[in-house]
Order: sequence, then C-alpha cells, then structure tokens
Amino acid sequence: MAFTDLLCRALQQKSQDILHAMDLLVDTKSSIQDLRDEGWKDLLDKVLSFCNKHGTLVPDMQASYSDSIRSRRNKDNISMEHHYKIDVFTTTMDQQLQELNSRFSEKITKLFVLSASLNPNKGYKNFNVDNICRLAEKYYPPDVSKDDQFHLRYQLQLFYRCVSNHDEMKNLSSITDLCRTLAEIGKSNVYPLVYRFIRLISTLPVSTTTSERAFSAMKIVKTSLRNKMEDDFLSEYWIIYIEKDITEKFTIDSIIDDFNSMKTRRVQFG
Repeated sequence: MAFTDLLCRALQQKSQDILHAMDLLVDTKSSIQDLRDEGWKDLLDKVLSFCNKHGTLVPDMQASYSDSIRSRRNKDNISMEHHYKIDVFTTTMDQQLQELNSRFSEKITKLFVLSASLNPNKGYKNFNVDNICRLAEKYYPPDVSKDDQFHLRYQLQLFYRCVSNHDEMKNLSSITDLCRTLAEIGKSNVYPLVYRFIRLISTLPVSTTTSERAFSAMKIVKTSLRNKMEDDFLSEYWIIYIEKDITEKFTIDSIIDDFNSMKTRRVQFG
C-alpha cells in the first residue's frame, strides 16, 4: 500500500504530467517486484518485532500448517512460514502486479508516453516530431492515412516554429487548451492535419476514464450470483450501470413501448 499510494495520488491529480506518471508507474511495478522477491524476511522481522513489543502471540513459524481444504487436496505438510510467505505474501504481491499490468499494459503505457509529445505544458518541452508521427502510424492508422502521415511530419515542424513565436500559444498547459486556441486564432485551417490529430489525442483521457469506470463497475455488477451471465447481457447491464445520467431519463412507458415494438406479442403491456 505504501508503494501504490503515491501512484494513486499522482494519477488522481487534475493537472497530470504523463511522462512523470508513467515513470512513477514503472518504478512502482519494480518496487513491488523487488518486495516480492526479496522483501519477505524484512517484513517478517518487522511483524515479529511489532508482535513482541505489544505482547501479541506469535505462532511457531516452523510448525506445520494445515486446514480442512488443504488436508483434503494435499497430504504434504507445509510450515506456517511457507503458508504466510507463499499463500499470503507472494499471492498478494502477484495480485498487485497483475492489477497494474492489466490496467496499464505496455501498449497503453507507450500510448500515454507518445501522446505526451503533443502536450504544450512548460513551453512544449516534450514536443517530439518523431514520437508524434510514430503515434499516428501505430495507433491511428484508420484516421491518418499514409499520405497524411507523410505531410503530418512537415506540418509538425512548421507548427513548432509557429508556437514558438505566437504569444497566445506559448503559455498553454494542456492539449485541450491547445486544441481550443488553434480553433480560436484560426491556425486550425493552417495546420489541418496537426489540428485533426490533436483532436484525436484530446479524446484519450475520455476513453481511458470510461475504461476505468468499467473496471470498477465489473466488481459490483458481476458478482458470484451473476457469474454465468452471458457477455451480451453483461455488456448491456454495464452500460446502464455506468451511464446513469442517461438511463435516469428513461421512463417506464418508453421502455414498455420499445419492448412491444420488438415483435408482436399475445399480450400487450400497458
């Protein structure tokens, strides 16, 4: 928790430095992995010291550990230390790493890092034409054709010279501000490919936020009682749960009318 707390706080900030956040993510993963591989002995010593200091009963770590489930499945005896180290400590560390890897895969991390190349914060210090072109080629091929990718590189080079000499574009802090300013001062027509690509990048926080909300909803919606729910029904259930602002506008009468319009029924609801 001490390692992940700093990462959670950083990711919740409204003004986000993507590069620093991704560096912190990599460092957090490495720290948890080091703790998993080499941190058991130090943790055990701290726990034993705490228990002895407060008069808490400490089990014999070399004694045999058994429970009813393990006894039925495995006749081999294991020690108390093995149980707490493998079944509790290592399992917890693996769950933490799996959660971070699933939410922030290598592909998603690279996407965030490359998208930071368009961030105008701190005088466009992260601006990198090669990274932006690589981002367009790898992640947005349906939106940016091969011909557009060729011209995008030259528009980006001219665009960077422009922002360095334009007062209204020097002190921007986010991609959203950059997109809005380009439209306001008419530069969106001068650099149409750059403007289109900035608009694509500006939707990235929205899409990732929706994904995060979906992950949170999954734990609530798909309980053990709903474990056999089919994918189509589960997907529709998620939409209703996540988009509560939209579903609150539905009325019982509109739902009944839609249900009746699907096909002819012997009994009509009214």
